[in-house]
Amino acid sequence: MAEPVLDVGIDLGTTNCAISYCIKVESESGASGEEVHTLTVPQVAHPGAVESRRLLPSFLYLPGTGEAAPGSLDLPWASGRDFSVGEFARRQSALVPMRVVHSAKSWLCHGAVDRRQPCLPWRGSPEDRKLSPVQASTAYLRHLVDAWNRQMAADNPAMRLENQAVVLTVPASFDPAAREFTVEAARAAGLENITLLEEPQAAFYAWVESLRDDWRRQVRVGDLLLVCDVGGGTTDFSLISVAENSGALELQRVAVGNHILLGGDNMDLALAHSASQELASRGIPKLSVSQFQQLVHCCRQAKESLLTDPNREAEEFTLLGQGTRLVGGSIKGQISRAMVTSCLLDGFFPVCSLTDEPKKARLGGLQEAGLPYAHDPAVTRHLAAFVRQQVAGLGRPVTGILFNGGVFKSTPLRERVLDLVRTWSEGTEVRLLEGIDLDQAVSVGAAYYGAAKRGKGIRIRGGASRSYYLGVEIPAPAVPGMEPPIKALCVVPFGMEEGTAATVPGVELSLVVGEPVRFRFFAGASRKSDKPGAWLEEWEDDLVELNPLETSLQSQKPPGTLQPVHLRASMTEVGTLELHCHSIDQTENWKLEFEARHQS
Repeated sequence: MAEPVLDVGIDLGTTNCAISYCIKVESESGASGEEVHTLTVPQVAHPGAVESRRLLPSFLYLPGTGEAAPGSLDLPWASGRDFSVGEFARRQSALVPMRVVHSAKSWLCHGAVDRRQPCLPWRGSPEDRKLSPVQASTAYLRHLVDAWNRQMAADNPAMRLENQAVVLTVPASFDPAAREFTVEAARAAGLENITLLEEPQAAFYAWVESLRDDWRRQVRVGDLLLVCDVGGGTTDFSLISVAENSGALELQRVAVGNHILLGGDNMDLALAHSASQELASRGIPKLSVSQFQQLVHCCRQAKESLLTDPNREAEEFTLLGQGTRLVGGSIKGQISRAMVTSCLLDGFFPVCSLTDEPKKARLGGLQEAGLPYAHDPAVTRHLAAFVRQQVAGLGRPVTGILFNGGVFKSTPLRERVLDLVRTWSEGTEVRLLEGIDLDQAVSVGAAYYGAAKRGKGIRIRGGASRSYYLGVEIPAPAVPGMEPPIKALCVVPFGMEEGTAATVPGVELSLVVGEPVRFRFFAGASRKSDKPGAWLEEWEDDLVELNPLETSLQSQKPPGTLQPVHLRASMTEVGTLELHCHSIDQTENWKLEFEARHQS
């Protein structure tokens, strides 16, 4: 492969995708530097009409028979299309929601489904077409690849996106399996030279890029900077520490929050319930399931419009009627700015104290299958728990906040979070870090990071976002009805850098080969001091269990043999984790993939 020409950043978002690239520029004085640009993405906006937009909505429309006229979904680089990605697909989500894939990124990290099996749209009819979360993600990335190649590489094959160094972003809280599936989707779209970057870090890189060298005047040694990232499907918290090394400022990501499936999707649903109550107050009969789904998508569009344009006070919507009364039975209403602000402030960003815990809902005996959304919708209570735990461990308060995510276009929401963090910091100055485009920050920061990797900018020291552990059975007498006790063995420490590996020292284990076995994995965000080889016998809430790996390890030895092995863990350059078992006699090796298979 030829040397990459450009550093490219891709934001594979729950709600929108974006692509940016970094180019070298020279000033009039002859000094050179890096400048980030964003690519506009051609997409079907209306049947038969292609328009270029700054964002590619993460929606995929799978028309039913007769729903799309021949050629109406074609793109400049593809004819005969029987599906559509982007703006028109998003519009269709309000009309035929059962035929539109959305939130595929949230499904990538849902271990209770097989992410390689067609299951989306989730509530679509069994007779209709479906895609897997990996296939949907591949379709979004393939659209970006084709759009890039048409605009940037029409006359120069070296400029094709497949030949560039691509940084692809993921939530900081994505587990190893979700990262692996993201890489799988990228490679299926033709992208091999990729690196993964956490979205909060990408947003921070975008802030650095927006200020150039002036960012150093905005922070001080000892600062603890909070990145509060509320996206379409997830809420991500990260802490970045500012230190000094040989007289120069150094940035290090020192904490990452737990995976919280809470974001714009939840807000759209809450707004739809508020709007449906307003309709009921006007005497309108209860909405059907299809109409309510239409309303959810209308609320998404209204929320984005009202948060983006401060001059708009309301957005009108129309819901189609049912059966033979599709037109005459339509329902009209509006989503007001006051409704959006009240719903989001009171429901998702309520005032709370630092000691407040996220509420844990009592679960019913049976639940409909679907995404495992957070039980407590209050982002501020989740934030309080994160800040309380991490500040106690780090011994110093938050001194700055950077917001990311479209919801923070709302001034009241930014002010609510900023006021709360200032209250929690008890007199410590907490500054607001400003200057990023909330729609483009993640892709811009990813492109900047690509250049920084080559020494063209400041880098945030990060590595593994949590420590990882392997469950090891303890020899014990068999007891009816009880599983053998286990201990947790640390195999990957917090902060392990990309491209590095570590042998688990002083540990010799017996690996069962040749027959089905089950490996249990755990992760911990708070245990930052555990090193490879550390044993935990009790961990309570410090660790969460990941999906197990059920497999049979092939060997030259007879089935059921206990093969003595040493362990070696590595974090790849891409940003995924691998665990290798090496036989003591050096004749065989096995690789275990962290949570890379569906939990059955």
